[in-house]
Amino acid sequence: MSDVRERIEQLVKNNDIVLFMKGNASFPMCGFSGRAVQILKACGVEPQNIAAVNVLDDQEIRQGIKDFSHWPTIPQLYVRGEFIGGSDIMMEMYESGELQQVIRGQQPAA
Repeated sequence: MSDVRERIEQLVKNNDIVLFMKGNASFPMCGFSGRAVQILKACGVEPQNIAAVNVLDDQEIRQGIKDFSHWPTIPQLYVRGEFIGGSDIMMEMYESGELQQVIRGQQPAA
């Protein structure tokens, strides 16, 4: 299990935008993962700039990411090492403008 945690930590640490999802950015395999990619695109993130990790290809990562984040569902978005959440949270943050600020590296207005 520690090997999986280490792999996840490296992915999160070494990429600005990591999306643990079902499928990939070009071909999402579930509606929630597809919505997450669309939200990122709407924030101006190009698909090639998303480190998309297909959890369907790796059962260890699929379970490991849930343990890592203490979050039960996929997709999961990380921006510069910070866990953001799943597609519902991404949508709420997008609608408020907060997600765009996080992606640009700005602090949301208090």
